[in-house]
Amino acid sequence: MMTLERRAISWSSEISGRRKSLGEGNWKTQPCVPLELGEGCSVDPSALLGHPTGRSIELRLVRIGPGAQIRSGTVIYASVDIGSRFETGHNVVIREETTIGHDCQVWNNSTIDYGCVLGDRVKIHCNVYVAQYTVLEDDVFLAPGVMIANDPHPLCTKCMQGPTIRAGARVGIGAKVMPHVVIGENALVGAGSVVLSDVPPRAVVAGNPARVINEVDNLECPFGIVKPYVNGIDVRRRPEWETVPALPRPIHRPPRKP
Repeated sequence: MMTLERRAISWSSEISGRRKSLGEGNWKTQPCVPLELGEGCSVDPSALLGHPTGRSIELRLVRIGPGAQIRSGTVIYASVDIGSRFETGHNVVIREETTIGHDCQVWNNSTIDYGCVLGDRVKIHCNVYVAQYTVLEDDVFLAPGVMIANDPHPLCTKCMQGPTIRAGARVGIGAKVMPHVVIGENALVGAGSVVLSDVPPRAVVAGNPARVINEVDNLECPFGIVKPYVNGIDVRRRPEWETVPALPRPIHRPPRKP
């Protein structure tokens, strides 16, 4: 029976002969485990798949579903399972023992640390850190600069676990979410907030510490062209995404209501 290490060497040799079919340019890889890439995957030069981990874990293959776009500078560690149509920006890091669903996007300079679980259609913007053992359910959105913590007493690690962000929840730019917190379905966390406690479903929270200030269904579009949230669901998940045209740019914000 072939050991994992010998399989990795064999797979690396095989992969060298397949570079041209997997992406543009001279695709680089130094996998410590086998790679399983679906049809139509494109891997940029300098992307590294199957990176070894310094942790003592059972090494498993890297599996990435069809239609992925892996951009330059991306590093995906061993023992990662990713669904179809995954897309990264540049310099993305996906650590080991992480599972990612279908149609997910992770943009420039963002890190998903080890042991995380992402559902389908999760969107993570630039410069985001997702701490170990965080759960992001379907349709979660993390805006640029979101920081997620997982250790209430830094360096202790005995109860280390990130938050659970329920389906459809949105976390605004620069917000910080503390360990063990649960953010409810379709909730909205305001920009720069520090979330120390659980957030109810469909709630709007803001501040440091974050407090409930509204419900998402009460929010109004400043231009009056669309209702931002209906039953907690954002425009992208409703028919209006296709039927309501975007405003022509440049856009000038209307005066605030007195």
